Amino acid sequence: MDKRVIGALSLLALLVTGVAAIPAQAQGSAALAPQVNRDGGVTVKVTPLPIEPGSWRFEVVLDTHSVDLIQNIVETAVLIDDEGMEHKPSAWEGDPPGGHHRKGVLKFEGIPKAIVIRLEIRQVGIPKRRFTWPLPK
Repeated sequence: MDKRVIGALSLLALLVTGVAAIPAQAQGSAALAPQVNRDGGVTVKVTPLPIEPGSWRFEVVLDTHSVDLIQNIVETAVLIDDEGMEHKPSAWEGDPPGGHHRKGVLKFEGIPKAIVIRLEIRQVGIPKRRFTWPLPK
């Protein structure tokens, strides 16, 4: 086969693969933008990760220069569904308590379908931080 034909077929394969991947990526994190709260001397940035059926995952970054971040995030975070019910996280995969900078992924399992998701992180510099995202239909 001619080198130009092979090159064109390779490029076509890359384009098809890339185009096929766009909807799956756009469906999750691109539709739900990161949110930041800077109250109480602690900056908390929360980024929803791509949605999986019945499961929610959030990247959480905490930064401060005034207090130690000793909170157990699994105990201080809740996801609130459309009915107002609170759901505790199933796991925190990230930095352990302590220090001034922490990062990890907060996971929730078995969450019902929702129109809006609300994440609350409590007792991190202030009594309550609320992050809310309307979900695309």
